[in-house]
Amino acid sequence: MTAFSNARSWSAGALLLAALPVLHAQNYPVTPVQRATAQQVAQQGVPLGELSPTAPDEYMVRRGDTLWGISGMFLRRPWRWPELWGMNLASIANPHLIYPGQVLYLDKSNGYARLRMGARDGSQGLPTVRLSPRVRSESLANMALPTLPAHLIEPFLVQPLVVDAQRLAQAPRIIATTDERVIMASGDRAYVRGSTGLVPQPDSPATRAWRVFRDVRELKDPDNGEILGYEAQYMGQAELVEGETLVSVQDAKGEVRETQVPATIDITDARSEIYAGDRLLPAPARSFSNYVPHAPAGEVDARVVSLYGDTAIRFAAQNQVIAINRGTRDAMAPGQVLQIVTQGDVIQDKTDAERPQVQLPREHNGLAMVFRSFDRVSYALILEVRRPVVVGDHLVTPH
Repeated sequence: MTAFSNARSWSAGALLLAALPVLHAQNYPVTPVQRATAQQVAQQGVPLGELSPTAPDEYMVRRGDTLWGISGMFLRRPWRWPELWGMNLASIANPHLIYPGQVLYLDKSNGYARLRMGARDGSQGLPTVRLSPRVRSESLANMALPTLPAHLIEPFLVQPLVVDAQRLAQAPRIIATTDERVIMASGDRAYVRGSTGLVPQPDSPATRAWRVFRDVRELKDPDNGEILGYEAQYMGQAELVEGETLVSVQDAKGEVRETQVPATIDITDARSEIYAGDRLLPAPARSFSNYVPHAPAGEVDARVVSLYGDTAIRFAAQNQVIAINRGTRDAMAPGQVLQIVTQGDVIQDKTDAERPQVQLPREHNGLAMVFRSFDRVSYALILEVRRPVVVGDHLVTPH
């Protein structure tokens, strides 16, 4: 850590520049298309007609704000956030990194609008902060505004998990707990069999953090009934205390044989009751979850595969999570905003003497943002919706 002397005052903007190489290496880089859009818009701004009717002339970013909320504050179509960023390309080097304390100023001239950024004192960039030697340090990325409300998506960044059914069947399994308990909860100790990751190796220590799952649910494509993957039911978290070992045991006849001693785990967070037979999978590394709200580059026509949660749930509303039948192989990525479209009900025309069945038209019903993608399935948060969302509803590129 660099030593600070003479109580110098450093600009947080300088720290931001130093952090950018690391942040660009994260999972959500600025794409060439976004950068090209920003460079084009930066030359003239956006038409005034693209602004929200209630766009403020000045706004100071506050804790609790989100990138989605701010883009919606200034633009009629919030998924055009790269264009809002492009209004001031020189000041906003990375659209992932907007911080509390920055002030956004809206300039309007010649039929176009531009957004410039500064601090309350009129300076550009972030407010000046005084740094002093500290024992504990924190990544500057953690201070940036999240794209979506953190409490709505954080649990889903580690769950649910789309897996191959065979992988889960072969995963380590809980076989027993202390005191012969049937139900396990947070704080309980349990024993596990299954060599994957549970046997420490000299050059590869055993994984310490695990997640507990039960069974799997088929995720079927509404278009053709094809199984896209299996959603494992998340039960909680566990920590490896001691890995599996082989010990020599002498039987009643005096013969020595080797037997396997199960691994020991502590259940650190039980979201539901855990039983013997539940499976363990390694907990993934936490990823940088700030990404840019934007429309997909091409045309998308996806379908809702499932509504996350209890299998009895039939309708989803705002701030609920849905699974869709498009994944990374279809170029789906976190931050993409999709228009929700109702299927259109089939009704009986009672005004016609023959009472024919009539298919009502599909209608735009709201917006959802993808925040996690697997090979053939993605999870999206419903941002706004007029009617309940059901399995089979369409999601398309917004315009």
